[in-house]
Amino acid sequence: MAADHSYDSLNRSLERGIAILRAFKPGVADLGNAEIAERTGLAKATVSRLTQTLVNGGLLQRDPGRRVYRLAPAVLSLAHAMRLSSPMLSVVAPLLRAEASRRRVNVGLAAADQDMMVYLESFRYHPRLTHRTVVSGQRIPVELTSLGRAYLWALEPSAREREYAAIAKRRPKNYKRLIREIERSFTELDKLGYCAVGWQPGVVAVATTLPFGAGEPHVMNMSIGSVEPLEEASHRLAPWLLDLKRRCLNRLEHAVTSELS
Repeated sequence: MAADHSYDSLNRSLERGIAILRAFKPGVADLGNAEIAERTGLAKATVSRLTQTLVNGGLLQRDPGRRVYRLAPAVLSLAHAMRLSSPMLSVVAPLLRAEASRRRVNVGLAAADQDMMVYLESFRYHPRLTHRTVVSGQRIPVELTSLGRAYLWALEPSAREREYAAIAKRRPKNYKRLIREIERSFTELDKLGYCAVGWQPGVVAVATTLPFGAGEPHVMNMSIGSVEPLEEASHRLAPWLLDLKRRCLNRLEHAVTSELS
């Protein structure tokens, strides 16, 4: 049977269009075709053709005066639809919000997106604010964070090896040291059910998996701004995190049972 070259071409165009959308990061509002080409590695002619397609599809907006593009409102609408349609978020978000307020800590739920972890929900405690600030969509590195290391721990060995190979490509100079640190986090997860990381100065975070259903692993963390040693602060946070995990899993099980009955 002859190969369907038209299908392959459409498939490549879709992948390239997605790569263009991914070129827009927080803090980068506007990009021209040349900048997009540099960020994606695509040819300028390809970028010019696909950006126009994305404008026609309502996913990009073009500023004709400055000849730059920005993400269109439809992208936010898609993200909002994803959050509202997630059965996990609708069940666990109220528990995360209440825990952040009760314990005066930051609590988040995340999943992986390529080489980054993305917060699906994040409740940030601030002592001067009555309401928590929700920071969903924020991206943090897989290999450096407690969330990322809990995610790596939850992967099947073959998938984990692929992640290791990607880390080696991104961080060749620090790869061996990072793998040693990641393996130490795995030991914590094996023995304690969580790992603790202080990758940002003055911030301590502990993370654990939230294993429920099929698909990519979800992970949950709890963090505080603290000058305490990592071990002391993590010992304080860990019981709260593991208890929250237990209650989230119970609530998810109850939600599934209710749907089936």
